Amino acid sequence: MSDKLKSLLFAAALCLVCSVLLTTASAGLQQFQERNIILDKQKNILKAVDLIEAGKRYSPKDVETLFTENIKQLWVDSDGSLIDASKRGDTDIPVYIQTSDGDIAAYILPIDSRGLWGRIKGYLAIDTDGSTVVGFTVYKHSETPGLGGEIEKVWFQKNWVGKKIVNPEGDLVSVGIAKGKVGELVPEDKRDHYVDGISGATLTGKYLTEGIKEILEDYEPVSIKFRTNTVQGPPGTQGLSRQ
Repeated sequence: MSDKLKSLLFAAALCLVCSVLLTTASAGLQQFQERNIILDKQKNILKAVDLIEAGKRYSPKDVETLFTENIKQLWVDSDGSLIDASKRGDTDIPVYIQTSDGDIAAYILPIDSRGLWGRIKGYLAIDTDGSTVVGFTVYKHSETPGLGGEIEKVWFQKNWVGKKIVNPEGDLVSVGIAKGKVGELVPEDKRDHYVDGISGATLTGKYLTEGIKEILEDYEPVSIKFRTNTVQGPPGTQGLSRQ
């Protein structure tokens, strides 16, 4: 075998080995990234119902354990009934249920709203009264740091706790983002339905306000069932009832 042929065979073998190594590394990295995305979502769902502290470090195992023990993913059909994945239809929408001793403690809605520079994704947790916000988180956005990016800050997210998505008559009005301080700009009888806005981020607030309202309208059938205490879990969730 000539030296030239040996060199060609060596180069081919080296390319093959490198290709295999790169493919393996890429697959491993993709799995790692996908797991981190799932963990980040789980962490934000837990944060929305105050089961983990913002800023505190939790191991992946801690997050997975807390999520498995306290959260159940279900689906909402057009009638507002809670169903499991086996009965899921094409038009059914996801919802996460926080459970405590078999009872529903809160329900958590995925947020996917327009922002100024991209989609805003997070979670909005509602009390079993079907009216009161118990938590709000953002885990992905493209808003400007220091302006619209403040939506990921603790101060902004804590704004939402205790706000009402319905008025005293029981009509859905959602929760809006004011153009400044609620106490200074919003009439007293409407303050339960607004959170403090972010200086210099009017459009982020506008788009998120619109997105939240659209999402709450989609989930209104199940919210009505919570408000009227007629919500029921699907078969296989024995003891699942509103607290």
